[in-house]
Amino acid sequence: MKEKPAVIRIFCNKEGEFGLDATGKAPGRAAYLCKDMACFSKAQKSKGLERSFKRAVPPEIYIQLTAYLKTEQQ
Repeated sequence: MKEKPAVIRIFCNKEGEFGLDATGKAPGRAAYLCKDMACFSKAQKSKGLERSFKRAVPPEIYIQLTAYLKTEQQ
């Protein structure tokens, strides 16, 4: 368990649209990922987000996550 500021929320709404949620208030099913590239790589490799959402996660989400994590680590 980590504090909310230490994680990023990825959501999928009723229409099946995925997105990153900085506010933590977007409606829909969500998964949380720590703001660490190693954690992200592990989740991507093990398809952790796909298991959480029980569906394929679009590649755009992984691109957005990579860009977000790179800016966070600077």
